[in-house]
Amino acid sequence: MKPGDAAAVEQLFDAVAPRYDRLNDVLSLGLHRQWKRQVVRSLKPVAGEHWLDLCCGTGDLALELARCVRPGGMVIGVDAAAAPLQGAEARQRRQPWLPVRFQQGDALATGLPSATADGLVMAYGLRNLADPALGLKEMRRVLKPGGRAAVLDFNRLLPGTAAAQFQRFYLRGLVVPIAASVGLRAEYAYLEKSLQRFPMGDEQEALARQAGFSEVQHQPMVGGQMGCLMLRA
Repeated sequence: MKPGDAAAVEQLFDAVAPRYDRLNDVLSLGLHRQWKRQVVRSLKPVAGEHWLDLCCGTGDLALELARCVRPGGMVIGVDAAAAPLQGAEARQRRQPWLPVRFQQGDALATGLPSATADGLVMAYGLRNLADPALGLKEMRRVLKPGGRAAVLDFNRLLPGTAAAQFQRFYLRGLVVPIAASVGLRAEYAYLEKSLQRFPMGDEQEALARQAGFSEVQHQPMVGGQMGCLMLRA
């Protein structure tokens, strides 16, 4: 699978959707939920605000945001793949009091109105976009002036460093074999391939400034294995 191929990425997430949440829990020891809550806390969403979750997957981050913007707020989750959205909608039906709706769409061209969102999140999505720079421009377009955003993802690390060696072991020695045990070897082998073209932290900062963000900071997380690009429009 070629990284950045939009159709192939959509097919990948449709294929992994039934096992996606369970695999994430196993592969991160459940810590991915903590990392996402940490990101939400840092953004400080409040009641009445309008938030977006781009590349929302099965909706866990959108639902977390929805808990914060009650009453009077709204969260819209957008994803290109239909199967993860079905899982997100099933979650939402179990919590109908949460102000969130999900829709299928392209994170590079959401079709959402300009300058209407108070905040925005994207978790493990920027790396999969055909054009990360264009994705950042679309984020800036939909945010109100002063709106804040966070982009959480794996880091692309300098080859030969201890962190890079650990990441390679983790992906090849743990992630792929565990995914292979449920028939998803190729889908999770793609993760390492996608990192090969992903901008490093300082490159992400430069792209965000070019996209028009006024405040930009890439913060390493999880011993440098993850990174969070914190932004303000």
